[in-house]
Amino acid sequence: MQFLRTAFWVVLAVAIALFCKANNRPTEIKIWGDIVWGTRIWFPILLAFLVGAVPFWIMARTTRWRMKRKLESTERALIAATVTAAPAPSFTTATDEASTPPPSLSATGTA
Repeated sequence: MQFLRTAFWVVLAVAIALFCKANNRPTEIKIWGDIVWGTRIWFPILLAFLVGAVPFWIMARTTRWRMKRKLESTERALIAATVTAAPAPSFTTATDEASTPPPSLSATGTA
C-alpha cells in the first residue's frame, strides 16, 4: 500500500513538472486598477488549484480524525461493557456442597 501511495505522488509530481515546463511563458495579470503582476502562467494556475483544494483536504482530514476518535471511543466502551458483563466463574468444591445443610422441610412440606 505504501508503494502505491509513493507511486501516486511521484506520478503527480512528474505531471505537475511537465505542466509547468509546457506553460513557462511569461504573462502579466492585472490585479487591481493599475497593479500588474508579472509572472509565469503556471504559477497562478497552480495557486488557484491549491486555493480550491486545500480547504477540502483540511475538511477531509478533520472528518477522518473525528471519525477515528469516535470509533476508538466506541471500541473502548465495547471492551469495557464486555469485561463487566462477563460473570465471574464460580468454582464449588465437594467440601462446600457437603458443608451446606439441606433445606429443611416445614410441616406443610414446602421449603
